[in-house]
Amino acid sequence: MVHLWVRSESRAHEERVGLTPQGAARLRVAGIKVTVEQSAQRIIPIAEYAAAGCAIAPEFSWPDAPRDAIIFGLKELPDDDTPLPHRHIMFGHAYKGQPAGKVLLDRFRAGGGVLYDLEYLTDADGRRVAAFGYWAGYAGAAVALMCWMAQQRGGIAGPVQAYPGAHHMLADLQQGLVTLGAARPTALIIGALGRVGTGAADLCQAMGVATTKWDMAETASGGPFPQVLTHGIFLNCILARPGTPVFVPASARVAARDLSVIGDIACDPDSDFSPIKVYDRTTTWDAPALRVQDAPVLDVTAIDNLPSMLPAESSADFAGQLLPHLLTLDALDQGTWGRARACFDRAVA
Repeated sequence: MVHLWVRSESRAHEERVGLTPQGAARLRVAGIKVTVEQSAQRIIPIAEYAAAGCAIAPEFSWPDAPRDAIIFGLKELPDDDTPLPHRHIMFGHAYKGQPAGKVLLDRFRAGGGVLYDLEYLTDADGRRVAAFGYWAGYAGAAVALMCWMAQQRGGIAGPVQAYPGAHHMLADLQQGLVTLGAARPTALIIGALGRVGTGAADLCQAMGVATTKWDMAETASGGPFPQVLTHGIFLNCILARPGTPVFVPASARVAARDLSVIGDIACDPDSDFSPIKVYDRTTTWDAPALRVQDAPVLDVTAIDNLPSMLPAESSADFAGQLLPHLLTLDALDQGTWGRARACFDRAVA
């Protein structure tokens, strides 16, 4: 019997989960055993999983799970050097040369386990089967707007928080904008036709931010892209890959520009292929803006778990996309899971 073990997330501010109680009930009907760890921060109460018939385990007990259990989480594992003997489903961030990713792969080598990276679950045409993209874009545009508002008041953005729902976030932003009068920034979105870009554009539209939408056609020339500097906010919504052009060169810090906020929603500063060359580290919930230039001011926001600001919507959306594939966990060597396994095998080879 396939045994799926839903672990608790160890990262602060991570309230999301990739499986809802309703989804767990469907897995059980299909003959899959589901264990869910208790969690002090998960958006969905553990009682709802118990009511769906799931086994309940203590928080962070997954290292002692049966060896044949498939451990399912979202964000990174606790940062230590312990070998990993289980099969894991999560976002590993390990295949693009990231330093932490190399350590993670070493742990899998040492333990003999396998990573099925959620970013690399694709269909036969190479399209991702499940992503948090829309809500990453939505929340990322919101944080960039918060950074811009803080600049208008002569400061830098303070801590951000999770919201019970998107309408609470919109109300908070609107209240901040009202205090600034009629002033609004313009925004340029790269990757505007994708899930991330669509979310970013929807937030901008809701807030009355005039938006220029670029996608593959507008960036096919490979750059340079001086138009980026003529907008108040730049939102990068495409993943860093080989061949990705540079959208913001290091020289942008001191260039003549209207640009004052960069929202790197794709958030991959450690990658060799990062298209934004004015910063080198992610930002946090407690300090969402990194000031990379004082005059003229330029802030970068690059939070790598943005959908967690809207954990209810983002969890339900992602879990719904992923569930049909969790129902095929009895065929890990085939289809979507087989392709993800091949990515792992290439990375550790």
